[in-house]
Amino acid sequence: MRPHTSPRAVAWLLCVAAAALMAGCASRPQAPILEQPAGPAAAASAVAGRLDALLPADVLLLGEQHDAAEHQQIHQQVMAILATRGLLAAVALEMADAGVSTATLQPGASEAQVRRALAWNDQAWPWQAYGPAVMTAVRAGVPVLGANLPRERMQASMADRQLDGQLRGPALKAQQQLIRTGHCNLLPEPQVTPMTRIQIARDISLAGTLEQAVLPGKVVVLLAGSGHVDRQLGVPQHLPADLNTKAVRLRAGPGPGADDDMAQAFDAVWPTPAVPVTDYCAGLKARLAP
Repeated sequence: MRPHTSPRAVAWLLCVAAAALMAGCASRPQAPILEQPAGPAAAASAVAGRLDALLPADVLLLGEQHDAAEHQQIHQQVMAILATRGLLAAVALEMADAGVSTATLQPGASEAQVRRALAWNDQAWPWQAYGPAVMTAVRAGVPVLGANLPRERMQASMADRQLDGQLRGPALKAQQQLIRTGHCNLLPEPQVTPMTRIQIARDISLAGTLEQAVLPGKVVVLLAGSGHVDRQLGVPQHLPADLNTKAVRLRAGPGPGADDDMAQAFDAVWPTPAVPVTDYCAGLKARLAP
């Protein structure tokens, strides 16, 4: 005799089955959402050609000019190209502190969730500029990693004399000079060495994040200012020699300095149109005025 099952029991069993199915869907990883490079097709194709000339690489350092919007568009294009090819291992950011990441987020995460995960500081780094590259990586299921030196570690870095030995003599002097000029030659001389130590500590933090994210056969990308990716002074000085590292300077308009100097500092220079010149020194002078 067939056992009798009441309508209520059938309904309960259907509910249980539906709940189990929903739970299974919720726990299943989301499929990557691959995005196309932003901007005109010709521009994206040019970036792809430049990228092909550098690959293969374990680490790709993209050094931007922070106020050049086209540089951030190139960021997104590089992310989309590498992700579509299945080559993007991770993205490390100067724009977020070491210790934060999107690793626990699904490809369908919202921009708000991503910004919270990265503790994003929109005043320092406008999300409108950097969000497209970050979200392209997230959509592809690729972790985005904060890599910059956390603010709470800066004071200790300023007093850390061991950092002075991280760059050889000429490189250390060159870095110190860049600190002077970067502060419009307004920085009191006793502060030059402590500020240089912070710069070196930041490069070490960026390098450490990159090294931990390396995956065989794939590329870890760093998005940072061009000074950080200089082979003679920046992040490459603190990466293992056996890593295949390529440093790119994104340069807005004509650049100062001899071509041979550029060749030693960067593996490639990708020129972009000039941007309006902003006199940042005038603003700094005004803030420092008594």
